[in-house]
Amino acid sequence: MLTWTGFFFSIATILVISRRNLPLAISAGAIVLGIFTLSFESLLERVIYTITDLTVIMLTLAMGLIPLIGGVMKETGQIDALVSNIRISRRFLLPLSASLMGLLPMPGGALLSAPILDRAGKGVSPALKAAINNWYRHLFILIYPLAPALIISTKICDLDIYACILYIMPICVIAAVLGYFFFLRKIDGRFKSDSEFSARGLLAPLAIVLCAPVIDFTLKRVTNIGSASTLIGVAIALLLAYVLAEKRPHLGRLTLQMKAWNFALIILGMFLYLHVFVETDLGSLIADLPLPPLMLAVSAGFLLALLTGRVQLPASIVLPVYLASAGSITPYFFTLIYVAMYFGYIISPVHPCLTVTCEFFGISIRRMMKELALPTAIIVIIVAGLTIAT
Repeated sequence: MLTWTGFFFSIATILVISRRNLPLAISAGAIVLGIFTLSFESLLERVIYTITDLTVIMLTLAMGLIPLIGGVMKETGQIDALVSNIRISRRFLLPLSASLMGLLPMPGGALLSAPILDRAGKGVSPALKAAINNWYRHLFILIYPLAPALIISTKICDLDIYACILYIMPICVIAAVLGYFFFLRKIDGRFKSDSEFSARGLLAPLAIVLCAPVIDFTLKRVTNIGSASTLIGVAIALLLAYVLAEKRPHLGRLTLQMKAWNFALIILGMFLYLHVFVETDLGSLIADLPLPPLMLAVSAGFLLALLTGRVQLPASIVLPVYLASAGSITPYFFTLIYVAMYFGYIISPVHPCLTVTCEFFGISIRRMMKELALPTAIIVIIVAGLTIAT
């Protein structure tokens, strides 16, 4: 009972404090969870482990640099040039901008597409732009064969990744349609530009935007430097934006203007929450709930992803528990479990892309979750209905 109480108090803490400060909210939620579930020595060890973990440090530094890329591009007119030379309807320009980052996933990539949505979505509410950025950034990663979460999950179950993608595809299509109905149909008109089309105006800022994820993606597959690849990619993208600018911006002033430290501290808070959660008994308590194996896996997968803002962690807990009880798993059953986890992750208040998007557009986590609630609920209801029917 004490563990469950701590868990619910931690989520409430995040939602309340996030109205004022997102990094503080996530860190406070982690501390509250630790106070209820861990000894003082264990909680202190988790804090020290988080702030001294080299992987966390590099991701934190990278997250602090990412908003500077958007700041440089915005101040020097590079974002204006990119948006004005993509001659398609705003209704599709906004999700396309988010999806470009999603297809080459990297931590903090939502911050690269956010300035483009902000510029192209002039007149669109910040909450709607934030929802589009978060929804469409992750939508196509759901069926992306190089997505780490999908690779790891199918590997645990010893399933062919492309067979699973065929089963996941219909859910992805449904989610795209729901995104159109709840978000995109509210946006009208083509983005208007008074200038003539410029290939350089399109390609130069596009190269900056894609530079970081391409470098991150490539280095992670040809080297063993891990999170350093993200930091390298982001640093090179920032350098490229600075070099290609016609007028050199003042990075110190931009750091203050963009409040870059807030984005960096979000990563520290998120990993602190994750590291505390792993030390608690919540994973085993959820696994011990008296439900049929598939229903338990689907519900626990969604809940764990919602709580941790991750997919790999719930997969590493839920999928082995299901295999231990059922013996094997089909691609269809895998799809139900994986989709439940994935949409719990998309709407999680400790999901870094969601939190940094809220920070960028100046909205609360509660408002973002409200925007995403209905389309997410429909997906979850579909998955729950299919689970009950099997």
